[in-house]
Amino acid sequence: MRKDHHGRTARLELDDQSLREWDAVVLDSGPEEIILDRSAFYPGGGGQPPDHGVLLWQGVQTRIVGVRKGDDLALIPAEGDPIPPAGTSVSGAVEDDRRTALMRTHSALHVLGGVVFRDYKCLVTGGNMEPLVARMDFNLPEVPPGFKEAVEAACNAEVEADRRIDVKTLPRAEAFEIPDIIRTATNLVPAEVQDVRIVDIVGLDTQADGGTHVASTRQIGRIAVAKIENKGRGFRRIRIKVVN
Repeated sequence: MRKDHHGRTARLELDDQSLREWDAVVLDSGPEEIILDRSAFYPGGGGQPPDHGVLLWQGVQTRIVGVRKGDDLALIPAEGDPIPPAGTSVSGAVEDDRRTALMRTHSALHVLGGVVFRDYKCLVTGGNMEPLVARMDFNLPEVPPGFKEAVEAACNAEVEADRRIDVKTLPRAEAFEIPDIIRTATNLVPAEVQDVRIVDIVGLDTQADGGTHVASTRQIGRIAVAKIENKGRGFRRIRIKVVN
């Protein structure tokens, strides 16, 4: 399979994270899934939920409420909505507010992970996000005094620094030569993946990652550390909010 495809579908969002509208052709369809030849719907992964949006065709709208990865990239239509037959030309549109909020949130988590690794040498053990709220877990045995305030201040200093966020793909061997390229306690990049997508917050954090991101840290907005939770056995959960 080509690195820019999932099954028969070209994944447009991997190359252009600002893309919100595009034209496509339906390859297969049914009441539970629609397969396009081209799609900018992010299918979810790494804690980032899938996109929502619509398909417009022949004066009709089909709402897309999720994406499922199988042999093909399957768009999940809203129950009861009309389904475009195979061969239909459609216009796809990602719900901009949701995608942009998720991009800001995902980039905020990378800033958080970069700050905690740099300042406390802790690895990520888990994470999840919804638009503008997220949590990240770390192997932090003890919470130092002033930790919550220090982490929030350091994250927002990186936001104000307006660091560029670059995305590139490298051969696996070359990618794994980058120091600390895996910031999780477990390497989550499957052995069969030979081309590794890299997200680089220049000067702060370089990670293997498949999600969508804003172009610079200032586009994130302010990061508020809402809560630190003890998850037992030396693990701590940091909950954040992304605000304007």
